[in-house]
Amino acid sequence: MSKRIRKAVFPVAGLGTRFLPATKAVPKEMMTVVDRPALQYVVDEAKAAGIEHFIFVTGRGKEVIENHFDMAFELESTLAARNKKEALELLKAERPGAGTTSFTRQQEPLGLGHAVWCARDIVGDEPFAVLLPDMLMKHHTPCLKSMVEAYATTGGNILSLEECDPSMTHQYGVVATGKTISEDVFEVTGMVEKPKPSEAPSNLFISGRYILQPKIFELLANQEKGAGGEIQLTDSMLRLAKEDPFYGVRFRGTTYDTGTKLGFLQANVAYALDRKDIHADIAGELSAIIAKG
Repeated sequence: MSKRIRKAVFPVAGLGTRFLPATKAVPKEMMTVVDRPALQYVVDEAKAAGIEHFIFVTGRGKEVIENHFDMAFELESTLAARNKKEALELLKAERPGAGTTSFTRQQEPLGLGHAVWCARDIVGDEPFAVLLPDMLMKHHTPCLKSMVEAYATTGGNILSLEECDPSMTHQYGVVATGKTISEDVFEVTGMVEKPKPSEAPSNLFISGRYILQPKIFELLANQEKGAGGEIQLTDSMLRLAKEDPFYGVRFRGTTYDTGTKLGFLQANVAYALDRKDIHADIAGELSAIIAKG
């Protein structure tokens, strides 16, 4: 029987240069989508999948992330004194339990593979999830939950996959597929980074969620720098695939890349329209803005 997925790694050491000057003092992961940090949505997705231990790979200037997931004693005391019960309960509900978060520094911007490797001693010898914090994946069934459910059947390593326009494969890491396990779960038999449309094995691309076996740490430790002079996670996954099976889970929701300005704005609109308390006002304002041209 496969070990249960208990731990998740969140690589949050990025500089967020595309959002300067906003990210000069505020980590990009803490920029708000409606009224919550983008990172909170991703952590909530992990919670919904049964994750018990949240591992943040941070860098300089990211202390606010640690503070966000801690108890704000003065604030909570003030809310209690003022009988702000709803706000107080919201803070308590979103705060991870004591001892369920870990923080480690990447120190140098050496790529996603290096960031994951930095979590090796905290993860230990067990399978784990990786969630890219820029990707908000919106669906009635959280993406990682679907992956964990698939993992209970398949074991091995799991990738979240989405379909792209076949003409756009050169922008993504694309997979080749094999045996179908169920409607949205299948074997992954190959991975190709940014293939030309004429050479792409499919139009399914890797979309920011992973379940990996701990063997990946050994491979990352010896991984040479790849594209961009960084240690690429995909390079070690290709090596791991020679020893351990990979499976894909097709995500049928909508993904917003909040690491881009367009994706960030789209996420704000989509999540605002989901809110019953402000839906009507937001819809009305959007209509008025569009009407003005």
